[in-house]
Amino acid sequence: MRYLTDRKRAQGLGSGRSGTHHHWQMLVSSICLVILVPLFIFTFGSGLGRDYADVLAFFSRPFPAIITGLMLVVGINHFLNETREAIEDYMHGVPERLASVAVTAFSYTLIAAGLFALVKLAL
Repeated sequence: MRYLTDRKRAQGLGSGRSGTHHHWQMLVSSICLVILVPLFIFTFGSGLGRDYADVLAFFSRPFPAIITGLMLVVGINHFLNETREAIEDYMHGVPERLASVAVTAFSYTLIAAGLFALVKLAL
């Protein structure tokens, strides 16, 4: 029977430095989302139920367009970071790398398509 100390069990399991960066990154994006989600709900909600021309005029103004763009970018980046963390925790090897690449590509495609549609709508 081997008697191992806590330090000896944890040795070689990886660095403890990247967790702090991830924690702060998620904390900052969460605080941003606490502010952006209500702003987005009220901004988007005031544009609902209007006809097409009114919606175009509404999102041509800078405030609704900026709030919508920020919500899109911050929300999807928050989703991406949390999904990457879940993939690192529960998948290993080639499936981990493939899932990470797929989630990253999907997230950036969503951001690009959303910002393209927003710019096209605003102009």
